[in-house]
Amino acid sequence: MPVLPSWLTEPLWDQFAVLLPERSEYHPNHPPGCHRRRISDRIVFDRMLQLLRFGCSYEAIADTTCSATTIRSRRDEWIQLGVFARLKQIALDSYDRIAGLILDQIAVDGSITKAPGGGEVAGRSPVDRGKQGLKRSGMTDGYGIPLGRVLAGANRHDSPLLARTLDRLDELGPLPDDITVHLDAGYDSDKTRAVLGERGLRSRIAHKGEKAPIQASQRWHVERTHAWQNAFHRLARCYERRAVVGDAFFDLADAVITVRSLIRRAWTTHRWDERPDRRP
Repeated sequence: MPVLPSWLTEPLWDQFAVLLPERSEYHPNHPPGCHRRRISDRIVFDRMLQLLRFGCSYEAIADTTCSATTIRSRRDEWIQLGVFARLKQIALDSYDRIAGLILDQIAVDGSITKAPGGGEVAGRSPVDRGKQGLKRSGMTDGYGIPLGRVLAGANRHDSPLLARTLDRLDELGPLPDDITVHLDAGYDSDKTRAVLGERGLRSRIAHKGEKAPIQASQRWHVERTHAWQNAFHRLARCYERRAVVGDAFFDLADAVITVRSLIRRAWTTHRWDERPDRRP
């Protein structure tokens, strides 16, 4: 059984392949007849999706067609080229063009996950007996499409990460004149309101000490997106020690979530050759 359905992996691969540079089948510095063919990029891309979904080690996912060393080296090559970030941005642009991002309603919240291997952005988790953990300050549009995130140690509070998270809005191009940011009670402070005021953003912040269901505002969309991201076990239990590698896996997951949401929403309004027989 494939790690993801073909109606999702095929459009992802088609766009991913366009972003890759052309490479010779053989390494140009090797003399003829003394080396093997270069492992196909498609094979490595499928391994990256398996790593993202299952969260297993590189050695566990490697086989006779592709070694763990090849997966790591090709991953680092793609990170250096910025392919994962470009794939995520292309997915966002396509979603905005076809379905439309709801950018006048923004939700921001933090989520703590495990980071057993520690690393550059790990810290002592206050909810896991002081073990190493990772916090992501995520931002979504009004439907829950991930717009960006900031990675930090699990011991960091949500509020100080808000400014860096909102800075990701600059990557989205033209924005609506009136934007409302939905936040939970952890952001209920004058400092948060000052950060929002400097950027000309409105706010809807839950008040400390007042219980209210999450459905009372539109911030539940970001909570749902955290659940979508945690379904990828590589993100729910991160063993990557370098921040750039963690961001690459998050970019890949965000691209998957965005394309999946786009196909589901476009299924009832658009027709295309590879359209699934049933609504995903």
